[in-house]
Amino acid sequence: MITTDSVHGAPTWLDLGTPDLDGAVAFYEGIFGWRFQAGGAETGGYGMFRLDGKTVAGGMTVTPDQGAPAWTVYFRTADADATAKAAEQAGGTAFLPPMDVLDQGRMAILGDPAGATFGLWQPGLHTGFGHVTQDGGLNWVELYTSDVAAAEEFYGAALGWGTFDVQFPGGSYTTVNPAGQDEHAMFGGIVPLDADADADADADASEAQAGPHWVPYIHVPDVDAAAAAARTLGGTVRSAPVDVPGVGRIAKLADPYGAGFAVIKGDPEQK
Repeated sequence: MITTDSVHGAPTWLDLGTPDLDGAVAFYEGIFGWRFQAGGAETGGYGMFRLDGKTVAGGMTVTPDQGAPAWTVYFRTADADATAKAAEQAGGTAFLPPMDVLDQGRMAILGDPAGATFGLWQPGLHTGFGHVTQDGGLNWVELYTSDVAAAEEFYGAALGWGTFDVQFPGGSYTTVNPAGQDEHAMFGGIVPLDADADADADADASEAQAGPHWVPYIHVPDVDAAAAAARTLGGTVRSAPVDVPGVGRIAKLADPYGAGFAVIKGDPEQK
């Protein structure tokens, strides 16, 4: 599961790039109750989303030439340079090579061999999440990719992940966990791009059109209410709320500028 502990290879941060930061702040406050604290001039406008005073994510303005609106998941490393090098040797790409972020830490933005973008974070003063798992916090991450086996191999080489297949009616789901830990430490899954084809053609089309990418799941007390709020606030329901046996209730959404994410209310029997 996702924790606030600093564990190598596990999700440690999440941030949003958006063309309209004020509009995005209003949207996410309306859905999750997040409040935004803008950084100073030295941060280039980067700021923090907080819930009850605890950090849950970051956010910044991006221009069209800098990239499309999106959420980026960062994975913890003790050495961003060494991990970036391992990723490149495994077939990945360094879109933004390792660099210091003031005294807060060291970061890099990479792409896996299929093209999914993710980040590395080597903690300095900023150690990562202050709130996860429960309402308003990151609860799960999911990689949509064209080749599950290749993704397992790449992230295993770059970040040391272990994998475990969970059996469901009609198939299996590949989960991932930090190096040296078992399936009880799983924090995410790897899914074929066409995985939803039989269950929800619209959802499948949405994920397939986006190409390989990461999706963050935020825990909410009411998935249907979150989906309704997204519509009201100008966002999109990419995949309607649905119950997943043994997991909980989920929906896939997008903010008004196109950044995709998902919401989940976990099955209490699984906690």
